[in-house]
Amino acid sequence: MRKNILIIAAILALSVKAAQPNDSVDGRYYRLFAPMTFYHNVADKTLDIASNDTGKDAVADAVDAALLNIYLNRPDLVSTTETELQKTGEIRKDVDAPIENKVELVEKVEEPIFDMPEDVPTDVMVQKPNFWTKKGDGFLQFMQNYVSGNWYKGGESNYSAVGSLTLEANYDNKNKWKWDNKLEMKLGFLRSRTDSLHKFKSNEDLLRFTSKVGLEATKNWYYTLQLLTYTQFTRGLKSNDAKTYSDFMSPFNLNLGLGMDYKVESKNKKLTGTVNLSPLAVNYRYVGRLALGPSYGLKEGKHSLLDFGSQVTADLVWKMNDVVTWKSRFYAFTSYKRAEIEWENTFELRVSKYISANLFLFPRFDDAGAKDDDLGYLQFKEYSSVGFTYNF
Repeated sequence: MRKNILIIAAILALSVKAAQPNDSVDGRYYRLFAPMTFYHNVADKTLDIASNDTGKDAVADAVDAALLNIYLNRPDLVSTTETELQKTGEIRKDVDAPIENKVELVEKVEEPIFDMPEDVPTDVMVQKPNFWTKKGDGFLQFMQNYVSGNWYKGGESNYSAVGSLTLEANYDNKNKWKWDNKLEMKLGFLRSRTDSLHKFKSNEDLLRFTSKVGLEATKNWYYTLQLLTYTQFTRGLKSNDAKTYSDFMSPFNLNLGLGMDYKVESKNKKLTGTVNLSPLAVNYRYVGRLALGPSYGLKEGKHSLLDFGSQVTADLVWKMNDVVTWKSRFYAFTSYKRAEIEWENTFELRVSKYISANLFLFPRFDDAGAKDDDLGYLQFKEYSSVGFTYNF
């Protein structure tokens, strides 16, 4: 024990000796002892004659003697006092018992072992994009007109009904190619009390198919090959006249045109459609009823006629507002010997989701037929109706 006391005292003494201010290396002074604190009890115990603490603890006496030696010989090493330390706060004395963490031991649970195969088979389904869009619309409408026998302007009562179905299947691969197909079917009947020969007559009769294959040339323009065929379902008759004016495949028209197709679309998309220009076109007309041939520009005794020329077609839809829609179709063909022009206009007034009213206006020019004394080669057809409609 005494050996340890002497070692501590020797260390402190040597520290003081080693820290003499005259000690230097290469002209540089080195401070070998850290800053120290002046404790009051060291000086009080040494200078107090009546103190009874001296000699009780040899280690404490040796440490106090060494500290006192430093205080007297090297006061420059003392940087703070015990009083200054007390001002910073004291160590809490209310904590008597040590704080221990409560550790609860539980039985070790083994981790679950999943027996997974090295290679897990996975079915990857690659869905081919569908470039087809299909849509359609149809309506069934009626019209009734009653005129009394003494009506001052004359006229006759009649009943009529017309039905229409339009189907479309369009292909667009978003990479230059498109293929548009449209099938239009329309049939209407009229009953008139003054007609003694026919109980019903057709007042609207159309079977038409249009197909266009296009390759994109630039924005909204396509190189196009267009096929247009049309005929009717049943016989065409007139009141109190036994003659048949038209029939299924009498006539039958087939048009094939090569040219350019322009896609029409306004910014708000209220006006949409296409305009086709075919500078190279061929028109084939067939009439099954031989007697009707001359009425459609065929020579006597001939069933068919082949013409070369050019044509223009346009199909436009203008949605004027949420209620009124205008559908327009324009067709013109010329062989530079004859001309045939048709302009169909349908104004649809949407009353509700399933109820609508239609106004149909159809001017037509054909100089291959017989010339009328009043209208010449110009023809005109018009009707209005109201009924059921459905889009899908």
